Amino acid sequence: MKYGPLKIGNLEAKIPLIQGGMGVGISLGNLAGAVASEGGIGIISTAQIGFREPDFYENTFEANLRAIKKEFAKARKIAPSGIIGFNIMVASNHYKEIVIEAVKAGANLIISGAGVPTELPEYVKGFKTKIAPIVSSEKSAKVLLKLWDKRYGTTADMVVVEGPLAGGHLGFKQEEITNKIDNYDEDVKSIIAIVKEYAEKYKKQIPVILAGGISEKKDVEKAFELGVQGVQVATRFVPTEECDAAKEYKEAYINAKEEDVVIVKSPVGMPGRAINNLFMQRVNAGEKFTPKKCLSCLKHCNPAQIPYCITERLINAAKGDVDNALLFCGGKVGKENKIRTVKEVIKELME
Repeated sequence: MKYGPLKIGNLEAKIPLIQGGMGVGISLGNLAGAVASEGGIGIISTAQIGFREPDFYENTFEANLRAIKKEFAKARKIAPSGIIGFNIMVASNHYKEIVIEAVKAGANLIISGAGVPTELPEYVKGFKTKIAPIVSSEKSAKVLLKLWDKRYGTTADMVVVEGPLAGGHLGFKQEEITNKIDNYDEDVKSIIAIVKEYAEKYKKQIPVILAGGISEKKDVEKAFELGVQGVQVATRFVPTEECDAAKEYKEAYINAKEEDVVIVKSPVGMPGRAINNLFMQRVNAGEKFTPKKCLSCLKHCNPAQIPYCITERLINAAKGDVDNALLFCGGKVGKENKIRTVKEVIKELME
């Protein structure tokens, strides 16, 4: 199967592949730049992006804003003419300010999920940055696109459909995830139909991208057969030379088996998919890990009520302390047996 370019308004990616945003510190400027330089779309995650800044624990918000500029500049240097964007969680504190900072940095695209990005069109008004919500159901697509149409007289530039095999936070109820894994094709087709209505109304192309469980060439082929215009891949890019994560994190992906993957309850309030490592086993056994310091990263989080601090444990992951970390991953982790290059992964999936 031969794939054409991915067009998002006036943007055109030679390869219809988007590298999924992975926080904290997994998809930063280096990985995003590498993917963009190969003709795909590179995505930087803003989730606690400034964790390596020297004043991160004293001035978290300012450190994050500073790092947005730094990581984008790094990616742009690697891919001067590539398409580079940000993944921004709606559940983040200072969501508006983070979006505006990403736009000012020069983002070509903002992909937004982990909540409903109801006000995203307002925040990017006056800029050329394209916007793409993440949806997981026909209902969420219908509600959001109707709201944007009615409130702002606009629509999405792209829509990312994230299925039940995705890594990290999932847009499903806990009991829905298993049932949806083998019965998601019709959901995808329904979402495509809804997006088509708004594409016709606004007389524009709105590409639909499928994410979640895209780990082999056959997954890509099936996605396009369903009618989407591109795929989003995250997990496969972790064990690459260019990924911003520590070597130990990459090795955890290589060593993981299908039975090592579990659905966890995240402090964000959504179910998530992760590797069942030593830390997660202790959490499931009932241990509580009081955060050293609350960084107010989430809008709705009470440190006294959560089993662990998600920022603290994702920072441990990015730094390579994998036994004391939350290791988010996709449902098909373990497809790699060695660390490869971004170029090799893209070639295997798309050629």
